[in-house]
Amino acid sequence: MVMVAALEIRPSDGTRAALRAAGATYAARCYQCGTCSSVCELVTRDFTFPRRQMMLAQWGLGGSLARDPAVWLCHACSDCSTRCPRDAKPADVMQAARAVAVEGFAVPRLMGRIVSRAGATWPLLLGVPIASWALLVGLATGFAVAPHEVFAYERLVPHSLIYAVFFPVAAYVSLVGWISGRRFWSSLAGGERRRGAFLSALVPTLVDIILHRRFATCTTARSRRQGHLWLVLGFLGAAVTSGLLILAIYLMRAEMPLGLGHPFKLLGNLSAVFLAVGGWVLLRDRLAKRRHVGTTTAFDSFFLGVVVLVIATGIVVEAARFALDPRVAGWLYIVHLGAVMCLFLTTPYSKFAHILYRTLAMAHERMVASGRSVASRSETLDGSLAHPTH
Repeated sequence: MVMVAALEIRPSDGTRAALRAAGATYAARCYQCGTCSSVCELVTRDFTFPRRQMMLAQWGLGGSLARDPAVWLCHACSDCSTRCPRDAKPADVMQAARAVAVEGFAVPRLMGRIVSRAGATWPLLLGVPIASWALLVGLATGFAVAPHEVFAYERLVPHSLIYAVFFPVAAYVSLVGWISGRRFWSSLAGGERRRGAFLSALVPTLVDIILHRRFATCTTARSRRQGHLWLVLGFLGAAVTSGLLILAIYLMRAEMPLGLGHPFKLLGNLSAVFLAVGGWVLLRDRLAKRRHVGTTTAFDSFFLGVVVLVIATGIVVEAARFALDPRVAGWLYIVHLGAVMCLFLTTPYSKFAHILYRTLAMAHERMVASGRSVASRSETLDGSLAHPTH
């Protein structure tokens, strides 16, 4: 059992301040009328929200919020905030609770704090990866591009250098994500009893998340669902394309860069379109300050800004290879690599961590429901045996 001593249940003014800083500015307005829970389409018999979480936030019980799976079953559609008679913005409270939980379970904790305070630390979070890539490229190739009929970024940044950087980064992110996830999963074990195999709950959970099925029940934030869906499909497509490119280079011995009509290139460009559309939808809603997006904090802005930077620089460097001087295109590529590294390194600590925690919470929900179903059948059977009919 993994202990989570830092998240023990006790009232805390510090937790209240952390929640307010994360966006839960108006929780004190709530007078527990229950409208928020009654209008939420995602509430189940086993997990109700956000009325209970509003009370926990008012009391400063950050530990209870951090360990509450219902915080992650909420999809931030803002149906509750739209109908709240006191304008207490329950969706903001749930979003703030998620941000506080991500910081609380972060490993190492210092990184969680740095990312949660992105309003002040963003130059460090973004600048260090870009500067690191500039230094590495300068040491490896001296920014010199060998003459060739077709300019390829591989001549400036060798594939071996990319692997030498991103494989350890991926290993680090996987390790700290695993540890943080284990801490969160263990903290959930103190609640409802789970039953069944984890994998049997994980597979349908991942399908629900990828297709955004639960998000489809929300009425206020339909555009956000579309934006999220486009982004998820775009990132999945980009990940598949990266794997296919490795196959093309080392198994198929394909000449780089691939032609624009190559199937792998088409998949990559289609993924870029998905990412661009999804990023634009979410950015548009934030800039328009639409009510269903809730309060925008530095934590939100930093994550969305990095995602948009990755998408924009990725599209620009694709075109720059044909239209710009190789030196200019090369610097744009370095900025793109730095933005990608920043996105990777902050994954366990930014809103990207929602993928991990929401997946675990939804799997927990399925296993709890399975346990209740078995218990209910047992009670029915016991009752039948106790009162047999003839």
